[in-house]
Amino acid sequence: MQKDYLEKVFGPGGLIARFHDKYEYRAGQVAMAEAVAKAFEEKRHLLVEAGTGTGKTLAYLIPAISASIGKKKRIVISTGTKNLQEQLMEKDVPFLQKVLPGKFTAAYMKGRSNYACLYRIHKAGSQPILDGLDQLGHFDRVARWSRETSTGDRRELVDLPEDLSFWSRINAKGETCIGQKCPDFEPCFITRMRANADAADIIVVNHHLFFADLSVRGNQFGKVIPDYSAVIFDEAHLIEDIAADYFGFQVSNFQVDELARDAATLPLTDANATREIDRIASKIAGLSDQFWIRFTEARFDGRFPLYLEAFAQRTTSGETQPTPLGEACYALDSALKRLETSVAEFSETVPEADSLVRRTRQARFDLDFVTTQAEKNYVYWLEKRGKGMFLRASPVDVSELLREKLFEKVETCILTSATLSSNGKFDFIRDRLGLDTAKTSGFEAPSAFDYENQAILYLPRAMPDPRSSEFTQLAAGEIVKILKATDGRAFVLCTSFQSMNALYEIVSSRVGYKCFLQGLMSKAGLLDRFRETPNAVLFATSSFWQGVDVQGEQLSCVIIDKLPFAVPSDPVVAARTRFIDESGGRSFFDYSVPQAIITLKQGIGRLIRSTTDRGVIALLDPRLRTKGYGRDFLQSLPRMRITSDIADIERTLFSSNSDTETKGARI
Repeated sequence: MQKDYLEKVFGPGGLIARFHDKYEYRAGQVAMAEAVAKAFEEKRHLLVEAGTGTGKTLAYLIPAISASIGKKKRIVISTGTKNLQEQLMEKDVPFLQKVLPGKFTAAYMKGRSNYACLYRIHKAGSQPILDGLDQLGHFDRVARWSRETSTGDRRELVDLPEDLSFWSRINAKGETCIGQKCPDFEPCFITRMRANADAADIIVVNHHLFFADLSVRGNQFGKVIPDYSAVIFDEAHLIEDIAADYFGFQVSNFQVDELARDAATLPLTDANATREIDRIASKIAGLSDQFWIRFTEARFDGRFPLYLEAFAQRTTSGETQPTPLGEACYALDSALKRLETSVAEFSETVPEADSLVRRTRQARFDLDFVTTQAEKNYVYWLEKRGKGMFLRASPVDVSELLREKLFEKVETCILTSATLSSNGKFDFIRDRLGLDTAKTSGFEAPSAFDYENQAILYLPRAMPDPRSSEFTQLAAGEIVKILKATDGRAFVLCTSFQSMNALYEIVSSRVGYKCFLQGLMSKAGLLDRFRETPNAVLFATSSFWQGVDVQGEQLSCVIIDKLPFAVPSDPVVAARTRFIDESGGRSFFDYSVPQAIITLKQGIGRLIRSTTDRGVIALLDPRLRTKGYGRDFLQSLPRMRITSDIADIERTLFSSNSDTETKGARI
């Protein structure tokens, strides 16, 4: 792609400017587009850090479309969230289809559980799937919608509650699909989605679907996404953790309970077999309860190490003896095996039976894999989320898997995010993901924002070590001073729920601003309330460090309590650091510091969202100044003024350096 073509598209009088009223020419956007185009032409991989305001979606979309149309290549764009996926398909792609001279087609694919299953909805009319009469009206509405919609996408049901209890019983998830044996295979929404994708030049997916596809390519399950020549990962900093999930194994209480429930509703005509399978299903339900209740460490939500000794221990004579948990596991597996054997007799004649056998066999394999822990390059752990309990096994290092399955097979991969580099280098993310240095380039798109004039970094003069007992009280005192200087209008981003709750309790009683706490309502609800409430303060933790956008003067300050190092006791983090150390590396400097830098940059990215914004970033952790690695953090942040004087905060927000109104100007 020639430079003059990009100038015709992005230039002040170019195609985009003529059709987009609010378009602003950004040198960083054009430079990124040139780098992406070059990677396509040279068949290389590219890491691109493009901060907020760069306009990175158009910077990668336009070269991708050109590469696809010109060479008949199918290109996949994978996003970190469904929200970004929908923005691309509903806003950016239709805009480019209108303004670009070349014609192209685009389709988007989501995970199967987002879509309704016509066959399961039809069957549900004769099965007890509703929790109460209040759900009956909702189900009738869904049934009518399923006959009218062209996509079957759950997102269209905007006026129904998000937590429809019966949705998991009627969605199109793969494990319950009976495939071409289904009487509704032709009109199936998944069939339609795949047909659209097969005919498209550009396919928009999310990371979860992409790695679900990558994990099954080459085995008996075939593929989920049509073949492609290149892939673009937006929000690429999320890839390692998502890939580790999909290259791993898991079994959950939900999964086992659903097997028992589906076994009890098999459409069999053999009355004796039905009674026997019902009996086995009832036994599985009881044994499942007995098994999961033994994980007493999971009284609270979180992730916990899963030790082999929990299932079997050696006696004084050297023999292996199952523990009570191991015996419960064996009993559950035996019941699942009986179910598998009993149902297998009907696999040839009843499609649901064939599906149930496959699911039961997979659940038994996963349960055995996690509990025997035979593979040493995996980390084994337990996760509790609400009513869900999950036994998991994840590869400790995914770099070799990604190199073999992705980067060596796909000619061009573009990985972009607002936060990919650490201390100006891409070494960390490149090594973690297994990208070949010789075939991978790095590019940092110039920011559209002038941080030196738009923002100020506040570091308190004296704070104790974050691990000390007095840190919380003194941090709360600093937060109170900062909020009074900013008139509230702040996010207080914490590295743990414990810290968040403690700071909220102290600070909210000392300031006159409305304070909100993460967890008291939905994330979307909290953001709406924050935007609507003058001078509000929001106390939050991990989920608010990224993907959150509050524009205008309502958010004029981001306060961060501590450097966001990953919790060292987390089983996955502990396994990764141990692997690095045993391989001759230095896990703290090779993993912990760069990972924390990327997370910190995500949190700071909540503040400046336009060229007219002004704001304050406050970091309360003294290690930025007292530790040698603190320099790496500071050098990785946008260049801006640093102060320890509260008065500088007020001057930044409430004094105008131009005739135009800027963010935070006092009314």
